[in-house]
Amino acid sequence: MRSVRSIETVDALGTILSVWAHPDDETYLAAGVMADAARRGQRVVCVTATRGEKGSLDEERWPLDTLGSVRQAELERCMAILGIDDHRWLDYVDGELESVDTAEGVGRVVELLDEVRPDTVLTFGPEGMTDHPDHKRISAWVGDAFASRAKPGARLYHATTTPEWAARFVPRMSRFNVYYSPDTPPVTPREELGLCLDLPPDLRDPKLRAIEAHESQVDGMLKAFGEDFFREAFLEETYRLAAEA
Repeated sequence: MRSVRSIETVDALGTILSVWAHPDDETYLAAGVMADAARRGQRVVCVTATRGEKGSLDEERWPLDTLGSVRQAELERCMAILGIDDHRWLDYVDGELESVDTAEGVGRVVELLDEVRPDTVLTFGPEGMTDHPDHKRISAWVGDAFASRAKPGARLYHATTTPEWAARFVPRMSRFNVYYSPDTPPVTPREELGLCLDLPPDLRDPKLRAIEAHESQVDGMLKAFGEDFFREAFLEETYRLAAEA
């Protein structure tokens, strides 16, 4: 495997496999890329490892015993908004990916690579974007699976941010403890990005509606920051090219 730097456009990404840990990960980091590709007729397969059933921000409104089904319904609404008709669950337990045998987790991703034969794989970098253990585990599984089974020419992209984005938005988002570590989110200079999508107006609105679909996770931030913040903070999706098969 070799690392490669280039700026891609969505239509050059071919078939996309997008792999994440919890419902809403995909929306913040890849909604625009996935929706744009789907509109262009490209195959997009989105995978979520858990239902985020332990991630209640308000247990009175969203008790843990029903949160999994709530977040599943939220993600289904999100996928419909984005026009993604192929979503898969890995059916693992939220917060417990570190306890899953590595060979099993990697094997699940290998099965997806064998079936989907993606040209492009999108996921977290090794820092997990926020330092969440589940995020980092997914990154490791995908990286190992890609190294062993990706088809020739396939590319693996890790979600990242730019220095400009981090300076502008991290202090505000940290009010909600989004980032677990001072070393997150990852920052990549703009000239080193492998994929950068500046969402046009016809993608910004669906992305905002997709974010809003995850009501149990975003309601508090929407009330605190307002829709304009989300339009500004998530109008660009940026990735670094981690590897090429």
